[in-house]
Amino acid sequence: MAKVEKKAAKRKSESPPKNPKNRVASVGKAFAVLQSFSSEAFELTLSEIAATADLDRGTAFRLIQTLVELGYLQPVPQSRRFRLGIACLDLGYTVLSHGSLRPMVEPLLRGLVPDVGDAASLGILDGGDVIYLARIGAGLDRHKMDRRPGTRIPAYSAALGHVMLAHLARDEQIARLESRPRVKLSERTLTDLDALLARLDQVKKKGHAVSDGENAYGLRTLATPIFDAQGLVIGGLSVTVDAMRLDMVAFRDQALPRLMQVTAQVQDLAIKSGLTS
Repeated sequence: MAKVEKKAAKRKSESPPKNPKNRVASVGKAFAVLQSFSSEAFELTLSEIAATADLDRGTAFRLIQTLVELGYLQPVPQSRRFRLGIACLDLGYTVLSHGSLRPMVEPLLRGLVPDVGDAASLGILDGGDVIYLARIGAGLDRHKMDRRPGTRIPAYSAALGHVMLAHLARDEQIARLESRPRVKLSERTLTDLDALLARLDQVKKKGHAVSDGENAYGLRTLATPIFDAQGLVIGGLSVTVDAMRLDMVAFRDQALPRLMQVTAQVQDLAIKSGLTS
């Protein structure tokens, strides 16, 4: 319940739209209901939804019933709780599959696994998070890492996040790093802002990012940025290996040239296709 109250407080503190006349209040309220759910709070009661979305119970009830009818929410059997419906998944899959880098990148990622690493990924930045658009994996089952398309991870904690953050302006880097709590995912995770900014400077200079157990124990990752025709970062590629398979030096020596080659191919395809995200 504490997470629900915290999320509700955050929603109350959000600034109003620049031009309220252009806002359809009922649509905003409906999306507030949908945004009440998260990976930690995937099933909620009417009261919890109303509190998180900052709505009275009557309004929340009517919106919930409408969203259930449309398939965006579904009641949990034998309980008074609700969860997101299949229609939300359909929308998310459409966003991830159409008009993005994903269709052209997946075949190239398959060329990296298992020859170069145990997993290869495409991600983009969204606020302070990395969103995975594509992931090809083999051999990492023991780590129980969920990185399916649509998964979010904190950008501060991952090589894939670092390689994209590194090419943003300093004020934007700080804003994104400060947009979410920074907690240690392992004893190697950097959480100090100054240390992270120094790391981003190194990443930008080297042209790639490295993570050795910082995001998850026993995993090593290399990441490279993807740029559009204007030189703006639009995504990143990464390759990950089980630490038991290769030490960091051998992994970097073997994987980085291949990863950079694939990144150049992806970047060329993205520019030719006119993609910006």
